[in-house]
Amino acid sequence: MALHRNLIDGEWIEGEPVPNLNPANVKEVVGEYARATAEDAKRAIAAARAAFPAWSRSGPLERHGVLRKAADEILARKEELGRLLAREEGKTLAEGIGETVRAAQIFDFFAGECLRLTGEILPSVRPGVGVEITREGVGVVGLITPWNFPIAIPAWKLAPALTYGNTVVLKPADLVPGCSWAIVDILHRAGLPKGVLNLVMGKGSVVGQAMLDSPDVDAISFTGSQATGARVAEASIKVMRRFQLEMGGKNPLVVLDDADLDVAVECAVNGAFFSTGQRCTASSRLIVTAGIHDRFVAAVAERLKALKVDDPLKEGTHIGPVVDAGQLKQDEDYIAIGRQEGAELVAGGERLTRDTEGFFLSPALFVGATNEMRISREEIFGPVAGVIRVKDYDEALAVANDTPFGLSSGICTTSLRHATHFKRNAAAGMVMVNLPTAGVDFHVPFGGRKGSSYGPREQGRYAAEFYTTVKTAYTLP
Repeated sequence: MALHRNLIDGEWIEGEPVPNLNPANVKEVVGEYARATAEDAKRAIAAARAAFPAWSRSGPLERHGVLRKAADEILARKEELGRLLAREEGKTLAEGIGETVRAAQIFDFFAGECLRLTGEILPSVRPGVGVEITREGVGVVGLITPWNFPIAIPAWKLAPALTYGNTVVLKPADLVPGCSWAIVDILHRAGLPKGVLNLVMGKGSVVGQAMLDSPDVDAISFTGSQATGARVAEASIKVMRRFQLEMGGKNPLVVLDDADLDVAVECAVNGAFFSTGQRCTASSRLIVTAGIHDRFVAAVAERLKALKVDDPLKEGTHIGPVVDAGQLKQDEDYIAIGRQEGAELVAGGERLTRDTEGFFLSPALFVGATNEMRISREEIFGPVAGVIRVKDYDEALAVANDTPFGLSSGICTTSLRHATHFKRNAAAGMVMVNLPTAGVDFHVPFGGRKGSSYGPREQGRYAAEFYTTVKTAYTLP
Protein backbone atom coordinates (compact mmCIF):
# COMPACT_ATOMS: atom_id res chain seq x y z
CA MET A 1 0.00 0.00 0.00
CA ALA A 2 1.45 3.37 -1.05
CA LEU A 3 2.39 5.76 1.75
CA HIS A 4 0.75 9.18 1.68
CA ARG A 5 3.52 11.52 2.77
CA ASN A 6 3.65 14.95 4.37
CA LEU A 7 4.30 18.01 2.21
CA ILE A 8 7.05 20.31 3.48
CA ASP A 9 8.62 23.08 1.40
CA GLY A 10 7.26 21.61 -1.81
CA GLU A 11 8.63 18.10 -1.18
CA TRP A 12 6.77 14.95 -0.12
CA ILE A 13 8.45 13.77 3.08
CA GLU A 14 8.53 10.25 4.54
CA GLY A 15 7.25 9.51 8.04
CA GLU A 16 6.03 6.73 10.28
CA PRO A 17 3.23 4.93 8.38
CA VAL A 18 -0.08 4.89 10.23
CA PRO A 19 -3.14 2.99 8.92
CA ASN A 20 -6.33 4.98 8.33
CA LEU A 21 -9.18 2.64 9.32
CA ASN A 22 -12.75 2.52 8.09
CA PRO A 23 -15.14 2.99 11.08
CA ALA A 24 -17.75 0.87 9.30
CA ASN A 25 -15.27 -1.97 8.84
CA VAL A 26 -12.30 -1.74 11.16
CA LYS A 27 -10.51 -4.51 9.27
CA GLU A 28 -10.33 -2.31 6.16
CA VAL A 29 -7.38 0.04 5.82
CA VAL A 30 -8.35 3.11 3.78
CA GLY A 31 -4.71 4.06 3.33
CA GLU A 32 -1.40 4.56 5.09
CA TYR A 33 -0.45 8.12 6.04
CA ALA A 34 2.89 9.41 7.27
CA ARG A 35 2.89 10.70 10.84
CA ALA A 36 4.93 13.89 11.17
CA THR A 37 7.26 14.71 14.05
CA ALA A 38 7.71 17.96 15.95
CA GLU A 39 10.85 18.58 13.87
CA ASP A 40 8.80 18.15 10.70
CA ALA A 41 6.38 20.78 11.98
CA LYS A 42 9.23 23.19 12.70
CA ARG A 43 10.59 22.68 9.18
CA ALA A 44 7.13 23.29 7.73
CA ILE A 45 6.80 26.54 9.70
CA ALA A 46 10.23 27.67 8.51
CA ALA A 47 9.29 26.89 4.91
CA ALA A 48 6.06 28.85 5.23
CA ARG A 49 7.97 31.78 6.74
CA ALA A 50 10.44 31.81 3.84
CA ALA A 51 7.65 31.62 1.24
CA PHE A 52 5.53 34.40 2.72
CA PRO A 53 7.21 37.50 1.20
CA ALA A 54 6.82 36.32 -2.39
CA TRP A 55 3.35 34.79 -2.02
CA SER A 56 1.95 37.79 -0.11
CA ARG A 57 3.00 39.99 -3.03
CA SER A 58 1.79 37.64 -5.75
CA GLY A 59 -0.80 38.92 -8.17
CA PRO A 60 -4.50 38.20 -7.76
CA LEU A 61 -4.59 36.32 -11.06
CA GLU A 62 -1.96 33.83 -9.87
CA ARG A 63 -3.90 33.08 -6.69
CA HIS A 64 -7.17 32.92 -8.63
CA GLY A 65 -5.69 30.38 -11.04
CA VAL A 66 -4.60 28.02 -8.28
CA LEU A 67 -7.90 28.13 -6.40
CA ARG A 68 -9.91 27.87 -9.61
CA LYS A 69 -8.02 24.74 -10.68
CA ALA A 70 -8.51 23.24 -7.25
CA ALA A 71 -12.25 23.90 -7.33
CA ASP A 72 -12.58 22.32 -10.75
CA GLU A 73 -10.64 19.17 -9.83
CA ILE A 74 -12.48 18.66 -6.53
CA LEU A 75 -15.81 18.93 -8.31
CA ALA A 76 -14.71 16.60 -11.11
CA ARG A 77 -13.64 14.01 -8.51
CA LYS A 78 -16.66 14.42 -6.22
CA GLU A 79 -17.66 10.74 -6.41
CA GLU A 80 -14.15 9.51 -5.66
CA LEU A 81 -13.49 12.00 -2.86
CA GLY A 82 -16.97 11.56 -1.43
CA ARG A 83 -16.32 7.83 -1.22
CA LEU A 84 -12.97 8.44 0.48
CA LEU A 85 -14.72 10.67 3.01
CA ALA A 86 -17.39 8.07 3.70
CA ARG A 87 -14.77 5.37 4.21
CA GLU A 88 -12.53 7.31 6.59
CA GLU A 89 -15.11 9.28 8.60
CA GLY A 90 -18.34 7.28 8.30
CA LYS A 91 -20.74 9.74 6.66
CA THR A 92 -23.11 8.23 4.13
CA LEU A 93 -21.94 8.35 0.53
CA ALA A 94 -24.54 11.01 -0.29
CA GLU A 95 -23.33 13.15 2.60
CA GLY A 96 -19.71 12.60 1.58
CA ILE A 97 -20.37 13.68 -1.99
CA GLY A 98 -22.38 16.66 -0.75
CA GLU A 99 -19.53 17.76 1.51
CA THR A 100 -17.06 17.37 -1.34
CA VAL A 101 -19.20 19.57 -3.57
CA ARG A 102 -19.28 22.11 -0.73
CA ALA A 103 -15.48 22.13 -0.64
CA ALA A 104 -15.39 22.82 -4.38
CA GLN A 105 -17.89 25.66 -3.94
CA ILE A 106 -15.73 27.19 -1.21
CA PHE A 107 -12.65 27.20 -3.42
CA ASP A 108 -14.72 28.57 -6.29
CA PHE A 109 -16.03 31.42 -4.11
CA PHE A 110 -12.57 32.39 -2.88
CA ALA A 111 -11.10 32.13 -6.36
CA GLY A 112 -13.52 34.91 -7.19
CA GLU A 113 -12.53 36.82 -4.05
CA CYS A 114 -8.95 36.90 -5.36
CA LEU A 115 -10.22 39.18 -8.13
CA ARG A 116 -12.40 41.24 -5.79
CA LEU A 117 -9.72 42.40 -3.35
CA THR A 118 -10.55 45.98 -2.44
CA GLY A 119 -9.27 48.91 -0.43
CA GLU A 120 -10.20 52.50 0.21
CA ILE A 121 -8.79 55.86 -0.84
CA LEU A 122 -9.81 58.70 1.45
CA PRO A 123 -8.91 62.36 1.74
CA SER A 124 -6.93 63.26 4.82
CA VAL A 125 -8.03 66.04 7.14
CA ARG A 126 -4.67 67.60 6.20
CA PRO A 127 -4.68 69.39 2.83
CA GLY A 128 -2.80 67.62 0.07
CA VAL A 129 -2.37 64.35 1.96
CA GLY A 130 -3.82 61.12 0.59
CA VAL A 131 -4.88 58.09 2.63
CA GLU A 132 -4.98 54.49 1.41
CA ILE A 133 -6.50 51.66 3.47
CA THR A 134 -5.56 48.16 2.34
CA ARG A 135 -5.59 44.61 3.67
CA GLU A 136 -2.54 42.36 3.72
CA GLY A 137 -1.95 38.75 4.66
CA VAL A 138 -1.19 38.09 8.31
CA GLY A 139 1.80 35.83 7.64
CA VAL A 140 2.24 32.16 8.54
CA VAL A 141 -1.12 30.66 9.46
CA GLY A 142 -1.52 27.38 11.30
CA LEU A 143 -4.72 25.47 10.56
CA ILE A 144 -5.86 22.73 12.95
CA THR A 145 -8.94 20.95 11.65
CA PRO A 146 -11.35 18.38 13.17
CA TRP A 147 -12.42 14.93 12.03
CA ASN A 148 -16.16 15.48 11.56
CA PHE A 149 -15.99 17.50 8.32
CA PRO A 150 -12.70 16.24 6.89
CA ILE A 151 -12.92 18.03 3.54
CA ALA A 152 -15.23 21.03 4.08
CA ILE A 153 -13.52 22.53 7.14
CA PRO A 154 -9.97 22.29 5.72
CA ALA A 155 -11.39 23.92 2.57
CA TRP A 156 -13.02 26.82 4.38
CA LYS A 157 -9.80 27.55 6.24
CA LEU A 158 -7.34 26.93 3.39
CA ALA A 159 -9.15 28.88 0.69
CA PRO A 160 -9.30 32.29 2.46
CA ALA A 161 -5.83 31.84 3.95
CA LEU A 162 -4.35 31.46 0.46
CA THR A 163 -6.63 34.06 -1.13
CA TYR A 164 -5.35 36.82 1.14
CA GLY A 165 -1.68 36.00 0.67
CA ASN A 166 -0.87 33.91 3.73
CA THR A 167 1.30 30.84 3.81
CA VAL A 168 -0.04 27.78 5.60
CA VAL A 169 0.84 24.87 7.83
CA LEU A 170 -2.11 22.45 7.93
CA LYS A 171 -2.56 19.79 10.61
CA PRO A 172 -5.66 17.69 9.98
CA ALA A 173 -7.27 15.48 12.61
CA ASP A 174 -5.24 12.31 13.13
CA LEU A 175 -8.39 10.19 12.56
CA VAL A 176 -9.07 11.50 9.04
CA PRO A 177 -5.92 12.46 7.15
CA GLY A 178 -7.12 11.23 3.76
CA CYS A 179 -9.32 14.10 2.63
CA SER A 180 -6.85 16.76 3.72
CA TRP A 181 -4.05 14.93 1.93
CA ALA A 182 -6.15 14.86 -1.24
CA ILE A 183 -6.87 18.62 -1.07
CA VAL A 184 -3.22 19.47 -0.43
CA ASP A 185 -2.16 17.26 -3.34
CA ILE A 186 -4.68 19.03 -5.59
CA LEU A 187 -3.50 22.51 -4.53
CA HIS A 188 0.15 21.49 -4.88
CA ARG A 189 -0.38 20.31 -8.44
CA ALA A 190 -2.47 23.40 -9.20
CA GLY A 191 0.72 25.45 -9.03
CA LEU A 192 1.33 26.69 -5.50
CA PRO A 193 4.97 27.73 -5.05
CA LYS A 194 6.99 25.61 -2.65
CA GLY A 195 6.52 26.43 1.00
CA VAL A 196 3.20 28.23 0.53
CA LEU A 197 1.22 25.18 1.71
CA ASN A 198 2.66 22.59 4.06
CA LEU A 199 0.92 19.46 5.35
CA VAL A 200 1.95 17.87 8.65
CA MET A 201 -0.23 14.91 9.62
CA GLY A 202 0.01 13.47 13.08
CA LYS A 203 -0.88 13.75 16.73
CA GLY A 204 -2.10 17.01 18.13
CA SER A 205 0.08 16.51 21.19
CA VAL A 206 3.14 16.46 18.92
CA VAL A 207 2.49 18.36 15.71
CA GLY A 208 -0.18 20.68 17.04
CA GLN A 209 1.91 21.47 20.12
CA ALA A 210 4.90 22.34 17.95
CA MET A 211 2.71 24.82 16.09
CA LEU A 212 1.48 26.34 19.35
CA ASP A 213 5.01 26.62 20.71
CA SER A 214 6.42 28.38 17.65
CA PRO A 215 6.65 32.20 17.73
CA ASP A 216 6.91 32.08 13.93
CA VAL A 217 3.25 31.13 13.52
CA ASP A 218 1.41 34.44 13.20
CA ALA A 219 -2.15 33.12 13.44
CA ILE A 220 -3.92 29.85 14.27
CA SER A 221 -7.42 28.85 13.20
CA PHE A 222 -8.66 25.93 15.27
CA THR A 223 -11.83 23.83 15.24
CA GLY A 224 -12.26 21.23 17.97
CA SER A 225 -12.97 20.80 21.66
CA GLN A 226 -13.26 23.53 24.29
CA ALA A 227 -10.38 22.06 26.28
CA THR A 228 -7.99 22.17 23.33
CA GLY A 229 -9.31 25.57 22.29
CA ALA A 230 -8.35 26.92 25.71
CA ARG A 231 -4.82 25.60 25.18
CA VAL A 232 -4.64 27.28 21.77
CA ALA A 233 -5.74 30.56 23.33
CA GLU A 234 -3.28 30.35 26.24
CA ALA A 235 -0.32 29.53 24.00
CA SER A 236 -1.24 32.24 21.51
CA ILE A 237 -1.62 34.98 24.08
CA LYS A 238 1.95 34.33 25.25
CA VAL A 239 3.34 35.27 21.83
CA MET A 240 0.63 37.83 20.95
CA ARG A 241 -0.57 35.66 18.07
CA ARG A 242 -4.06 36.10 16.67
CA PHE A 243 -6.30 33.05 17.03
CA GLN A 244 -9.71 31.87 15.92
CA LEU A 245 -11.59 29.15 17.78
CA GLU A 246 -14.66 27.07 16.90
CA MET A 247 -15.45 24.79 19.83
CA GLY A 248 -18.86 23.19 19.49
CA GLY A 249 -22.39 23.70 20.69
CA LYS A 250 -25.40 22.44 22.58
CA ASN A 251 -27.89 23.69 20.08
CA PRO A 252 -31.61 24.09 20.81
CA LEU A 253 -34.46 23.46 18.41
CA VAL A 254 -37.64 25.04 19.72
CA VAL A 255 -40.92 23.52 18.53
CA LEU A 256 -44.03 25.60 19.24
CA ASP A 257 -47.66 24.42 19.34
CA ASP A 258 -48.38 26.16 16.04
CA ALA A 259 -45.53 24.44 14.18
CA ASP A 260 -46.12 22.33 11.10
CA LEU A 261 -45.55 18.90 12.65
CA ASP A 262 -44.00 17.36 9.53
CA VAL A 263 -41.56 20.27 9.20
CA ALA A 264 -40.66 20.10 12.88
CA VAL A 265 -40.00 16.36 12.79
CA GLU A 266 -37.83 16.65 9.70
CA CYS A 267 -35.85 19.53 11.24
CA ALA A 268 -35.32 17.58 14.46
CA VAL A 269 -34.33 14.27 12.87
CA ASN A 270 -32.07 15.85 10.28
CA GLY A 271 -30.45 18.26 12.72
CA ALA A 272 -30.01 15.85 15.62
CA PHE A 273 -29.17 12.52 13.99
CA PHE A 274 -27.92 12.83 10.41
CA SER A 275 -24.13 12.72 10.00
CA THR A 276 -24.41 10.46 13.07
CA GLY A 277 -25.03 13.57 15.17
CA GLN A 278 -21.33 14.42 14.83
CA ARG A 279 -21.84 18.08 13.98
CA CYS A 280 -21.14 21.07 16.19
CA THR A 281 -24.44 22.50 14.91
CA ALA A 282 -26.48 19.39 15.76
CA SER A 283 -29.84 19.85 17.56
CA SER A 284 -29.13 18.04 20.80
CA ARG A 285 -31.81 19.88 22.83
CA LEU A 286 -35.36 19.62 21.45
CA ILE A 287 -37.41 22.18 23.38
CA VAL A 288 -41.10 21.50 22.79
CA THR A 289 -44.19 23.28 24.09
CA ALA A 290 -46.85 21.25 25.89
CA GLY A 291 -49.59 21.37 23.24
CA ILE A 292 -47.55 19.59 20.57
CA HIS A 293 -45.14 17.67 22.80
CA ASP A 294 -46.74 14.19 22.74
CA ARG A 295 -47.50 14.23 19.01
CA PHE A 296 -43.99 15.46 18.25
CA VAL A 297 -42.31 12.78 20.38
CA ALA A 298 -44.42 10.02 18.85
CA ALA A 299 -43.71 11.23 15.32
CA VAL A 300 -39.96 11.55 15.89
CA ALA A 301 -39.77 8.09 17.49
CA GLU A 302 -41.67 6.63 14.54
CA ARG A 303 -39.38 8.41 12.08
CA LEU A 304 -36.30 7.04 13.82
CA LYS A 305 -37.60 3.48 13.39
CA ALA A 306 -37.50 3.99 9.62
CA LEU A 307 -33.87 5.13 9.55
CA LYS A 308 -31.32 2.58 8.38
CA VAL A 309 -28.02 2.56 10.30
CA ASP A 310 -25.43 0.65 8.28
CA ASP A 311 -22.34 0.80 6.11
CA PRO A 312 -22.32 4.33 4.64
CA LEU A 313 -21.57 3.01 1.16
CA LYS A 314 -24.66 0.79 1.08
CA GLU A 315 -27.63 2.06 -0.84
CA GLY A 316 -30.44 3.15 1.46
CA THR A 317 -28.26 3.87 4.50
CA HIS A 318 -29.37 7.00 6.35
CA ILE A 319 -26.83 7.02 9.18
CA GLY A 320 -23.32 5.60 9.19
CA PRO A 321 -21.11 4.55 12.08
CA VAL A 322 -19.70 6.63 14.91
CA VAL A 323 -16.17 7.71 13.98
CA ASP A 324 -14.19 5.48 16.36
CA ALA A 325 -14.29 3.38 19.52
CA GLY A 326 -13.55 6.33 21.78
CA GLN A 327 -16.44 8.39 20.46
CA LEU A 328 -18.75 5.38 20.64
CA LYS A 329 -17.88 4.90 24.31
CA GLN A 330 -18.52 8.57 24.98
CA ASP A 331 -21.96 8.30 23.35
CA GLU A 332 -22.83 5.19 25.35
CA ASP A 333 -21.58 6.79 28.57
CA TYR A 334 -23.85 9.79 28.05
CA ILE A 335 -26.82 7.53 27.31
CA ALA A 336 -26.18 5.84 30.66
CA ILE A 337 -25.86 9.23 32.34
CA GLY A 338 -29.19 10.35 30.86
CA ARG A 339 -30.93 7.32 32.31
CA GLN A 340 -29.28 7.84 35.69
CA GLU A 341 -30.44 11.46 35.70
CA GLY A 342 -34.05 10.38 35.21
CA ALA A 343 -34.63 10.96 31.50
CA GLU A 344 -36.55 8.23 29.65
CA LEU A 345 -34.98 6.64 26.62
CA VAL A 346 -37.88 6.12 24.18
CA ALA A 347 -35.91 5.19 21.07
CA GLY A 348 -32.51 3.81 20.12
CA GLY A 349 -29.30 4.10 22.06
CA GLU A 350 -28.21 0.54 21.31
CA ARG A 351 -24.96 -0.80 19.87
CA LEU A 352 -25.78 -2.45 16.54
CA THR A 353 -24.24 -5.46 14.79
CA ARG A 354 -23.86 -5.31 11.04
CA ASP A 355 -22.17 -7.40 8.33
CA THR A 356 -18.81 -5.85 9.16
CA GLU A 357 -17.24 -4.94 12.49
CA GLY A 358 -17.85 -1.23 12.99
CA PHE A 359 -19.01 1.41 15.44
CA PHE A 360 -22.75 1.38 14.81
CA LEU A 361 -25.21 2.99 17.24
CA SER A 362 -28.95 3.47 16.84
CA PRO A 363 -30.02 7.14 17.24
CA ALA A 364 -31.09 7.79 20.83
CA LEU A 365 -34.08 9.94 21.83
CA PHE A 366 -34.72 10.91 25.46
CA VAL A 367 -37.90 12.46 26.84
CA GLY A 368 -38.42 13.96 30.26
CA ALA A 369 -35.09 15.74 30.04
CA THR A 370 -34.50 18.97 31.91
CA ASN A 371 -32.09 21.73 31.04
CA GLU A 372 -30.10 21.04 34.20
CA MET A 373 -29.14 17.48 33.22
CA ARG A 374 -25.66 16.78 31.93
CA ILE A 375 -27.12 15.45 28.68
CA SER A 376 -28.58 18.96 28.22
CA ARG A 377 -25.47 20.90 29.28
CA GLU A 378 -22.52 19.01 27.79
CA GLU A 379 -21.77 18.36 24.13
CA ILE A 380 -22.12 14.64 23.44
CA PHE A 381 -21.20 14.79 19.73
CA GLY A 382 -23.19 11.74 18.75
CA PRO A 383 -26.70 10.69 17.66
CA VAL A 384 -28.26 11.54 21.02
CA ALA A 385 -30.96 14.16 21.69
CA GLY A 386 -33.21 14.99 24.60
CA VAL A 387 -36.72 16.46 24.52
CA ILE A 388 -37.34 19.19 27.10
CA ARG A 389 -41.01 20.01 27.71
CA VAL A 390 -41.93 23.68 28.31
CA LYS A 391 -45.22 25.50 28.77
CA ASP A 392 -44.93 28.33 26.22
CA TYR A 393 -42.73 30.39 23.93
CA ASP A 394 -41.28 32.55 26.70
CA GLU A 395 -40.08 29.52 28.64
CA ALA A 396 -38.79 27.93 25.44
CA LEU A 397 -36.67 30.98 24.63
CA ALA A 398 -35.30 31.14 28.16
CA VAL A 399 -34.34 27.45 28.11
CA ALA A 400 -32.83 27.75 24.63
CA ASN A 401 -30.54 30.56 25.78
CA ASP A 402 -29.64 28.87 29.08
CA THR A 403 -26.47 27.18 27.88
CA PRO A 404 -22.74 27.88 27.99
CA PHE A 405 -22.71 27.52 24.20
CA GLY A 406 -24.11 29.77 21.50
CA LEU A 407 -23.47 28.40 18.02
CA SER A 408 -26.80 27.64 16.33
CA SER A 409 -30.39 27.98 17.51
CA GLY A 410 -33.58 26.98 15.71
CA ILE A 411 -37.33 27.38 15.95
CA CYS A 412 -40.25 25.69 14.20
CA THR A 413 -43.33 27.89 14.12
CA THR A 414 -45.90 29.35 11.73
CA SER A 415 -46.06 32.55 13.79
CA LEU A 416 -44.27 35.48 12.17
CA ARG A 417 -44.30 37.27 15.53
CA HIS A 418 -42.54 34.45 17.34
CA ALA A 419 -40.12 33.83 14.48
CA THR A 420 -39.15 37.50 14.35
CA HIS A 421 -38.74 37.74 18.11
CA PHE A 422 -36.67 34.53 18.22
CA LYS A 423 -34.30 35.71 15.49
CA ARG A 424 -33.62 38.87 17.47
CA ASN A 425 -33.38 37.30 20.92
CA ALA A 426 -31.76 33.88 20.41
CA ALA A 427 -28.29 34.06 21.97
CA ALA A 428 -26.52 32.31 19.11
CA GLY A 429 -24.34 33.21 16.18
CA MET A 430 -26.71 31.53 13.71
CA VAL A 431 -30.50 31.24 13.86
CA MET A 432 -32.70 28.90 11.79
CA VAL A 433 -36.46 29.26 11.31
CA ASN A 434 -38.23 26.08 10.12
CA LEU A 435 -34.86 24.64 9.13
CA PRO A 436 -32.45 22.21 10.82
CA THR A 437 -29.89 23.86 13.09
CA ALA A 438 -27.20 22.07 11.07
CA GLY A 439 -26.48 23.27 7.56
CA VAL A 440 -25.11 26.64 6.46
CA ASP A 441 -24.26 28.25 3.14
CA PHE A 442 -20.63 28.57 2.04
CA HIS A 443 -20.74 32.29 1.22
CA VAL A 444 -22.03 33.63 4.55
CA PRO A 445 -20.35 33.90 7.98
CA PHE A 446 -20.16 30.89 10.29
CA GLY A 447 -19.59 31.14 14.03
CA GLY A 448 -21.17 31.54 17.42
CA ARG A 449 -21.08 33.20 20.81
CA LYS A 450 -20.11 32.32 24.37
CA GLY A 451 -18.23 29.03 24.66
CA SER A 452 -18.81 28.08 21.04
CA SER A 453 -16.53 30.52 19.25
CA TYR A 454 -13.84 33.13 19.69
CA GLY A 455 -12.54 35.57 17.12
CA PRO A 456 -13.81 36.69 13.72
CA ARG A 457 -16.30 34.59 11.76
CA GLU A 458 -15.30 31.95 9.26
CA GLN A 459 -16.45 31.70 5.62
CA GLY A 460 -17.61 34.26 3.09
CA ARG A 461 -16.21 37.77 2.96
CA TYR A 462 -16.12 37.89 6.75
CA ALA A 463 -13.12 35.50 6.58
CA ALA A 464 -11.00 38.52 5.66
CA GLU A 465 -11.32 39.78 9.23
CA PHE A 466 -9.11 36.93 10.46
CA TYR A 467 -6.82 36.24 7.53
CA THR A 468 -5.81 39.85 6.85
CA THR A 469 -4.43 42.81 8.74
CA VAL A 470 -5.36 46.40 7.89
CA LYS A 471 -2.74 48.91 6.77
CA THR A 472 -3.34 52.66 6.60
CA ALA A 473 -0.83 54.53 4.41
CA TYR A 474 -0.45 58.34 4.13
CA THR A 475 1.12 60.12 1.16
CA LEU A 476 2.16 63.71 0.60
CA PRO A 477 3.03 64.08 -3.11
